[in-house]
Amino acid sequence: MTITIIIILCSLLLLGYFFDLTSSRTKIPSVILLLILGWGTRQLSKFTDFKIPDLSLLLPLFGTIGLVLIVLEGSLELELNKSKIRLLKKSFVLAFISLFTLAFLIAFVFMEYGQYSLKHSLANVIPLCVISSSVAISSVKNISGTDKEFVTYESSMSDILGVVFFNFIVLNEDITLPSFGNFLFEIIIMCVVSFVATAGLSFLLSKIDHPIKFVPIIILVILIYAISEIYHLPALIFILFFGLFLGNLDEMKQFKWIKKLRPYELNKEINRFREILIEGTFLIRAFFFTLFGYSFETAEIINTDTLGLAIGITAAIFGIRWVMLKVSKLPVTPLLFIAPRGLITILLFFAVPSAEVIFLVNKSLVIQVIVLTALVMMIGLMTTKTKLPKAEMEPAPLLPTGE
Repeated sequence: MTITIIIILCSLLLLGYFFDLTSSRTKIPSVILLLILGWGTRQLSKFTDFKIPDLSLLLPLFGTIGLVLIVLEGSLELELNKSKIRLLKKSFVLAFISLFTLAFLIAFVFMEYGQYSLKHSLANVIPLCVISSSVAISSVKNISGTDKEFVTYESSMSDILGVVFFNFIVLNEDITLPSFGNFLFEIIIMCVVSFVATAGLSFLLSKIDHPIKFVPIIILVILIYAISEIYHLPALIFILFFGLFLGNLDEMKQFKWIKKLRPYELNKEINRFREILIEGTFLIRAFFFTLFGYSFETAEIINTDTLGLAIGITAAIFGIRWVMLKVSKLPVTPLLFIAPRGLITILLFFAVPSAEVIFLVNKSLVIQVIVLTALVMMIGLMTTKTKLPKAEMEPAPLLPTGE
């Protein structure tokens, strides 16, 4: 039995690797194929009467680890200089306005027709309003550099803002002025923690002289994230800050304390760290989305009771996005289509307190919105002709390794 399960898991992960290899040619995001693979495995196990242990309890665990690794991997690739400030501002504004506009719009509809309170409505709809960086970042490997950077910034910002907004609504019984004061205080604390933790981890990365040095760093990153989450701090700020710092040492080498880290030697270690991180991220992402696909019941996917609402929410997502892109004077294609829901949506959906759950937002609705937004992204990427600049055709090292 154990050997059989190992064979199945290895086969599924190898198929996931094949999907990742071919996604650039098929333009089908590997995440969609992983979900289908998981669902197909469930149907096959039923047909053959082969019982696979229930691993659904592992979803939050792998989802949290996957979120940390994906945001860290994406932020390592971003350049942070004066020329990127405008792009950073636009991505933040778009993520902020889209999230809050969509959340309050759907919440008011639920309040009007379902007679729910604003607090309960927001707690349930926020998960559906957050762009999944885990899906978005992994699906835009083959689009132009500026659009790819924008997607990475925007989806990471959406994740951070979504988690902060969700915690703020769930943890405060009443929204008062002191609530906003506590919220601002938490942001400040997290910024301080991010600075101290980034400095400490960078120092360790430059000083550890042992064959095993990157796995402990990754474990420490996840540990700091988890402890911050216990105290309901916006921990993704730290992940983004740490990745941006490591990926942009050359932009800060004029500072004396940066020179103490021996940046040119550290660049070599960062490149190795990134390679290991990419491998680990693939493994966790493939396992999570295959497992999530396996948890799908066919009846949940085609549930007609929620399908109309799911289509309406999906239409609102892309309608608001189209308006925001036009107002921001950003290219509509392919950015319009890249607003998938996924890992962060699932994590926040599971985190809604049982006393605040409303029947309109159930697993069927969440699955349908995730599938619909993924299908829109797939069709959009397949129908959009994107030509990479010549400089992007060949991969370049993350950072220079010497003077």
